[in-house]
Formats: sequence, C-alpha cells, structure tokens
Amino acid sequence: MTGWIHGLGGFLGRSAETTGYGLVLLARTISHLPHLLTRRRLRDTLDLCYIYCTGSFTVTAVVALFTGMILALNGGLSLQELGQESLIGRIVAVSLIREMGPFMTALILTASIGSGIAAELGTMKISEEIDALRIMSISPVRFLILPRLVALTLVTPVLTIFAGLIGILGGIFVAHFQLGVGWMAFRNDALEALTLEDIQTGLFKSVVFGVTIATVGCTQGLLTRGGATGVGQAARRAVVVSFLLIIIMGYYISWSFLT
Repeated sequence: MTGWIHGLGGFLGRSAETTGYGLVLLARTISHLPHLLTRRRLRDTLDLCYIYCTGSFTVTAVVALFTGMILALNGGLSLQELGQESLIGRIVAVSLIREMGPFMTALILTASIGSGIAAELGTMKISEEIDALRIMSISPVRFLILPRLVALTLVTPVLTIFAGLIGILGGIFVAHFQLGVGWMAFRNDALEALTLEDIQTGLFKSVVFGVTIATVGCTQGLLTRGGATGVGQAARRAVVVSFLLIIIMGYYISWSFLT
C-alpha cells in the first residue's frame, strides 16, 4: 500500500514539474515574440510553416474527406427514417466547422509534427547541441522554440479551415449520390445553420490546439534524457500528453462557448 502511494506521489510530482516547465517555456517564448520580426527568425518561421503544411495536408485532406462522408452517411440514414434527410447539411457543416475539423486536424498534427518536434529537440539535447547554443550566448528559446511554436500556431487554423471545407465536400457527395439530397439544398441548409460563433469556436480551438501541441512537443524534447531510448520516449509522451490535453481542452472550450 505504501509503495503504491509513493508511486502515485512521484507521478503527480513529475507531472506538476513538467507542467510548470512547459508553462514557463511558453511564457518565455511569448516574451521573445518581438524577435520574430528579424529577417532570420521570420524566414525560419515561414520555412517551418511550409514544411508543416506540406507534410500534413494530404493526410488531413483524406481524413477530413472520409469524416465528412461518414457523418453524412450515418446522420443521413437516421434522418431518412424520419423523412428529414434534407437537414443533413447542417449536421455535417456544424459538426465539422465547430468540433470535428479542429479536433482531427490537431490529432494529425500531434502525430506528425508534435512528435517530430519532440524527437528533433530531444536529439539536440542528447547530443549537447542546445548546451552549445547557450555557451555561444544564443538563446535556445529564441533560436529553436519561437519559430516552431509560431509556425504550428499559424498552420493549425489554416489546415482546420481546409479540413472543414474538404469534409463538407465529402458530405455533399454522399448526400447527393446516396441520400438523394440536392447540392443546393445541402448548401442552403448548411449556410442557414452555420453561425459566426461556430466559425469563431472552431478557429479558437485550432489556435489553442496549435499552441498546446508545440508547447508539449518542445517541453518533452528539452526534458529528454537517456540517449536514443529517451528520444523515443519523449516523442511518445508528447503524443500522449497532447492527445489528452486536446480532448480535455476541446470539451471546456465548447462548454464555455455554449454557456
């Protein structure tokens, strides 16, 4: 019994320490935002934006397309039993723009980009490259963390918008060819149901998710220990922690906008 309590206490202590480190790292990164206006930092950030977008766009598009098709098929069949299949447009549009678009985009970026950031910084930590930057009086936060955090924060809402649009196209395809709902009826119903608050909620979620993924990835990378094995563990922890935070924060953001 005592061992179990000690183990739980150690886990909670390590979690609190890591959380504090990540919050301090985020605050320090935000304090360095004015340095983003320099030519070198701006170029690095734009390069990372391009890499993150091109590396995740295809997967995001495929997942979004079939998510929209699944939503339209399942929702449409249920509505068809009630003779209300013409309302499928609002279900697909609101679900993708408000909830599913930001959520699935964040999960894809976590698996593809967040884990990569953790592994990249973890490798630099193990090989003492980060210590070398400090010796040369170069801030690792300004040189490494700032471009990654800003780039992922910008890329996430962009990919979320594309995911929502592509998912709606998939929903239109299924609604038209499998449910007999016309293109114009789907579009009009979707536009009638969508509100500015839905769009704001989705975009706000995507920004929060982007900051979260980047912060967690950088934190786990900088806290890496134990050689190559530690790098793999850091990437795995970054994915697990980001997934949990995305789910929890997504609920509370939705709750705050709906109440």
